[in-house]
Amino acid sequence: MIIMGHVVNAFGIRGWVRIYPYTEYVDSLLNFKTWWLGKGNKQWNTMQVVTGRINGNLLDVKLIGCDDRDHALKLKGLQIAVPREALPLLPDNGDKGYYWSDLIGCEVITLNNEILGFIVGLIETGADDVLCVQDKTNSVNEILIPFIEPRFIKKVDLTNRRVVVDWEIDY
Repeated sequence: MIIMGHVVNAFGIRGWVRIYPYTEYVDSLLNFKTWWLGKGNKQWNTMQVVTGRINGNLLDVKLIGCDDRDHALKLKGLQIAVPREALPLLPDNGDKGYYWSDLIGCEVITLNNEILGFIVGLIETGADDVLCVQDKTNSVNEILIPFIEPRFIKKVDLTNRRVVVDWEIDY
């Protein structure tokens, strides 16, 4: 399973949910009619997407069987995943073949082996994408690192779930 986003909250009173997608394009998640919802512990439940729409950098989505606000609230915080085989094939670019969602949860370390934190998202700015890193010392702070290879992003190691960056803690 590839984590593609998470449920932020209920939206309205008719069972809609608000989704934070981890995809490059906000509406890409709507290309999948079946989602797996869970906590990442291999206990996934499938849900069918009825419809959805973009709301800024979020999605508002109606799922089959989620018919009221109470049910939608029970989904809050759940991760959304799809099977990897449902994703389009990546071009064979050596070690650069990965999706944004593959980076979520990876540890971020500096060239001096200092841990900055963990990737919690990416932002598309139009110019260069930006890594959102949850600061290891303060869960409130995020460190934003331009996703520019090789200037700032030195190595993406999906096997060890680690991204090496040319960045310092005090930037």
